[in-house]
Amino acid sequence: MNLLDAIILGIVQGLTEFLPISSSAHLRIIGELLMPGKEPGAAFTAVVQLGTETAVLIYFWRDITRIIGKWFRALAGKGPQSDPDVRMGWLVIIGSIPIGVLGLLFENAIDSTLRNLYITAAMLILFGLLLGVADRFAPQRKSLEKLTFRDGIIFGLAQALALIPGVSRSGGTITAGLLMGYTRQAAARYAFLLAVPAVFASGLYKALEAVPPLLTAENRQTAAAAGEPTLAAIIVATLIAFVIGYAVIVWFMKLIEHRSYLVFVVYRVVIGVLLLVLLALGVIDPLAGS
Repeated sequence: MNLLDAIILGIVQGLTEFLPISSSAHLRIIGELLMPGKEPGAAFTAVVQLGTETAVLIYFWRDITRIIGKWFRALAGKGPQSDPDVRMGWLVIIGSIPIGVLGLLFENAIDSTLRNLYITAAMLILFGLLLGVADRFAPQRKSLEKLTFRDGIIFGLAQALALIPGVSRSGGTITAGLLMGYTRQAAARYAFLLAVPAVFASGLYKALEAVPPLLTAENRQTAAAAGEPTLAAIIVATLIAFVIGYAVIVWFMKLIEHRSYLVFVVYRVVIGVLLLVLLALGVIDPLAGS
């Protein structure tokens, strides 16, 4: 992977992470097109997501710091557990458990088998259609103040499905939220807050595996010669993903105030079908790098 590839993949990550279209699927597909026979890999994907999640931290900084501060004060007995921010802190923790447990249990499959592009194409189409149904027929009346612990777990299970490229972390959680009757804004807001601990834990875990070996000159040369992500490529892609990701959050949160998710539904189905055609024609290897 050269720096140009890293720049392109960073742009792709920033553009797709917060939209319900699956950033991991796009990195997997674009990576294969840029580097035939190879792909960025699950570790590269997880580390670069740290850039976009840093954008979430900055965008929701006041909310996140307020929630954390009140949660710790309540834990120490200096604040009421009934405070909405304390409750939200518990809901984020509970909602993060499914993806943490399933991510560790199925790590090998996530890094290999589940990255098959036939699975990715199927998930793009299936969950695109589910998003369309939820957006069109769900009542969408609940605000985040109505969020229950049961609903938080369901949100968490939906987020865990995003371990499969093509599902989409935001798409899965937003779809679940809509089906449970939450508004577009409420479902998206909780989806973004819920992603923070999961993505940072996953990204840092993968970074500890992937980055230290690249700190030696010999391993850097070996990675470059093999076409694998170098430390410079990872850093560049992460920084670009952060800048573009922040702009996308601002745009997306304004968009859903007045527009439906139909454009994303159509996009997912079109991309999924196009991917199936490319796979059938042999243009893309469904198992590259797996």
